[in-house]
Amino acid sequence: MLDGSTAKKATVLIAVMCLSQVLGMLDNATFSALITLFQQKWQLNNTEIGWISGIYYGGYAAAVPLLVAFTDREDARRIYLYSMALGGLAALGFAFLAGGFWGAMFFRLFAGISLAGTYMVGLKLLTDLIHGKKEQSRAVAYYTAHFAIGTGVSVFVAGEVWQLLGWQWSFIVAGIGSFFAWLVVLLFVAKGLKPEQHIPFRDVVNFKPVIANRPALGYILAYAAHLWELFALRAWLVAFLVFSLSLQPVGSFDWSPTQIASWVFLLGLPASVIGNEFSVRFGRRKLLTIVMGTSALIGFVIGFSASLPFVVVIVAFTIYGISATADSSSLTSGVVANSDPKRKGATMALQSLAGFAAGSLSPIIFGAVLDLFGGSENTLAWAAAFSTMGIGVLLGPLIIHKFGRPKPLSQGVSREDCIDRM
Repeated sequence: MLDGSTAKKATVLIAVMCLSQVLGMLDNATFSALITLFQQKWQLNNTEIGWISGIYYGGYAAAVPLLVAFTDREDARRIYLYSMALGGLAALGFAFLAGGFWGAMFFRLFAGISLAGTYMVGLKLLTDLIHGKKEQSRAVAYYTAHFAIGTGVSVFVAGEVWQLLGWQWSFIVAGIGSFFAWLVVLLFVAKGLKPEQHIPFRDVVNFKPVIANRPALGYILAYAAHLWELFALRAWLVAFLVFSLSLQPVGSFDWSPTQIASWVFLLGLPASVIGNEFSVRFGRRKLLTIVMGTSALIGFVIGFSASLPFVVVIVAFTIYGISATADSSSLTSGVVANSDPKRKGATMALQSLAGFAAGSLSPIIFGAVLDLFGGSENTLAWAAAFSTMGIGVLLGPLIIHKFGRPKPLSQGVSREDCIDRM
């Protein structure tokens, strides 16, 4: 069993947890990758597509307060294993039993609940087993960056398997990935650390102390603004690329929309890790202001790019993919660094609740705006829908500056934390 007692073991532990995360997330973007297929097969409008995309993150948001906060009381590894098994069953259920809107909603809901018990619970397990602020910060950076890798691999695998074997096999392969991830963690990861002080059950999801911690709350709310943008992008990018390709000359580009989307999403790994390193060097608040402000500006204009040469569209979304993820690790590191060690699980639970609640609503709002402005065959409708993402992420830097002002050193805040928030 691996723990983080030495630098070598910590490195291996991070690698194992990142591998497990990617395998467990094979189901993450499978529906989004095949949106156009299901829209035609089940006769769904854009708003219904938005609901199916959003319910995945809605399930996450509904379950995460209990599952992650419970790690302040129980072994995080045990919660992780049960949740990963649920994800495998949800993927197989979608493959064999989903036959329309309501069936899709049901199985995507449970897939989201599975993610609630693996992503942030896995991060809690990792930070429990690795010690030292600098080591934890880098562990957070690599682990959270692999969320983007998981999404990119999910889109790619779904598209390629669909072309070879049919859409059901895309979900079957995703289910197999979850069960393999379950086995990897069972065999190679040590149990999580139970707290020395046993927190009463009624206090497990008591968020009042977390809300009172203004610096942590600022990063939590900014994380919500970040996921508002990011999850709408991940839900709708393939559909936009399909629309853009329909405006291009026949045979103008060889890559499929799912392959291009995979490329955009995979950029999240280097973007998130490098963004975190820059935030350590130059200041977290400064980095987040620049990155989130830039991303908002791109969101306001990128919807108009559909009819441009497709190479330009790909370059534009490559830049957008970088800006939409370069803030991810820095935001989560900010939450962890400013959390009360005794309430770290509850702090991360509130972070996930706020973030994924926002992320569950944004694909729905995106789809509704798309319908309101004329549908997915209208460039103006796409521009209006992408603007909703820009508006959301623009709130991030404003929130950080309002809530994250450093306190005087005399009030118990270390000089390192004060510099971190500048």
